[in-house]
Amino acid sequence: MTATVTAYCSEALLVMNRESFDAHFDRPRLDRLRSLVALPDPIWTDELDSARARARLATADLIVSSWGVPRLTADRLAAAPRLKAVFHAAGSVRSVADGVLWARDIVLTSAADANAIPVAEYTLAAIILAGKKAPFLAADAATAYRGWGQSQGFGDLSNFRRTIGVVGFSRIGRRVVDLLRVLDGPSVLVADPHADPAEVEAAGARLVGLDELLPRVDVLSLHAPALPSTYQMIGARELAGLPDRATVINTARGSLIDSAALAAECRAGRLFAILDVTDPEPLPADSPLRSTPNVMITPHIAGSLGTEIHRLTDHMLAELTRWLAGEPLRHRITADLFPLTA
Repeated sequence: MTATVTAYCSEALLVMNRESFDAHFDRPRLDRLRSLVALPDPIWTDELDSARARARLATADLIVSSWGVPRLTADRLAAAPRLKAVFHAAGSVRSVADGVLWARDIVLTSAADANAIPVAEYTLAAIILAGKKAPFLAADAATAYRGWGQSQGFGDLSNFRRTIGVVGFSRIGRRVVDLLRVLDGPSVLVADPHADPAEVEAAGARLVGLDELLPRVDVLSLHAPALPSTYQMIGARELAGLPDRATVINTARGSLIDSAALAAECRAGRLFAILDVTDPEPLPADSPLRSTPNVMITPHIAGSLGTEIHRLTDHMLAELTRWLAGEPLRHRITADLFPLTA
């Protein structure tokens, strides 16, 4: 059966906040979605508990979700007896998924692979800037305009044959390892208890334990999921194991790092940090990280923003097209994969 024929019997409901809807669906993409599925009014909602939303849920075969989607709890899914699939046009599904999805064999897909692209690009840029200590030199008024000869105390300002440590051989971690090929002669070490050594080696890196990795790296880049087992996995002991002048980069989850311990190391001038995520997020006004030298913080901008969001929409539309045509899905999140997602 072709996607065109299937579309006549597939009704979709878009569930996300208004900002997400506007960012995802320009006219061509909304028209593309309409060519695949029926979209009765209202085509979009940011809640699933009103009588109007429940009426749409009752006849929906699939949900297209993104940022702002309410959690798909048992109660809400009970109001959607025809629901067969959820196509999440964003990254993490942790705030979306409920065990009843798998109990009912409802398909769940994610655009996390597409969202990994800008995060990996941001990380590569952060690694290169960290090699030159550019963010920290720029923030130091005493050295920013006085030439490279005044950069004492910042370590070796170089990206040649540096050692990069990647914690988490996730979809983003893998992309970072691949992008690091643009550097001249890097040594890339990966720490991930779930990674296959052969896959890591094929990507151009070497799999080692975290304790072996830490004392050898010039830059430590974090790409692990937020799990009970990874909470503050980079704590005072691990930070103390890093070489002097190393830079910690976190574009994954703020909870991976002991923020107080990191602030202490950076305040002492021993380490540097580039953080796109923090714990908590946003940081409270009295957080020591806010006023700590050697720390650059960006407001969770590494993931898809602006026109990058259209890449997520296109990713979702391609997966939806495969599902409607009865073809194998490429980005399905199963019950066994869910615990390892970010």
